[in-house]
Amino acid sequence: MRVLLVEDEGRIAEDVTQALKAAGYVVDVTGDGEDAWFLGDTEEYDAVILDLGLPGLDGLSILKRWRGNHRRFPILILSARGSWSERVEGIDAGADEYLPKPYHMEELLARLRAIIRRSTGQANNLLQVNSLILDPKQMRVTRDGAPLNLSPQEYRLLSYLMHHAGRVVTQIELTEHLYAQDYERDSNAIEVLVGRVRKKIGPELIETRRGFGYVMSGAEFSGPA
Repeated sequence: MRVLLVEDEGRIAEDVTQALKAAGYVVDVTGDGEDAWFLGDTEEYDAVILDLGLPGLDGLSILKRWRGNHRRFPILILSARGSWSERVEGIDAGADEYLPKPYHMEELLARLRAIIRRSTGQANNLLQVNSLILDPKQMRVTRDGAPLNLSPQEYRLLSYLMHHAGRVVTQIELTEHLYAQDYERDSNAIEVLVGRVRKKIGPELIETRRGFGYVMSGAEFSGPA
């Protein structure tokens, strides 16, 4: 899962970035409003964490531009502007969540997981395909109750496919959501990565649709809300 963090306070940006990476996300970071608007308008993200007080272009204007251009990724506003009227304004402008500063990092991560879950049509916090279960909070994957040892990149691939289980996902889409903006992307990397994951979870769960992409088959979702 790929996240854009828009935050101009260096210490906060560093702390949130470290927490996101530790939670398994790929992170692009900017503290400039114009740069943030451009990234969100041209790159593919699973979610955006957006501060409102930014140099160049304020967060609320960025949010309205994105929604006006039909950018549908979920957005979590993270801001010191915490009055009820400002929260209402942010939500009405198109934000999915509003978390005032100061905040607890665990709450930020929980709200991020929730908006990503909702944006992909999942109601529960555990993803299940047959006997394969992924717990986004614990970053834990099991099959038939036995834990699987996945690399961070293998986990991100599996997480994305399971969030979108039952839908064909192209190689281009996977590349856009698994790698940061400055990563040198190899055209064969996704095929190799899928092959590694298949060896660990079983070849039958990821189906190749020739000329189209990949799909997690036999999708069913389970777990407490």
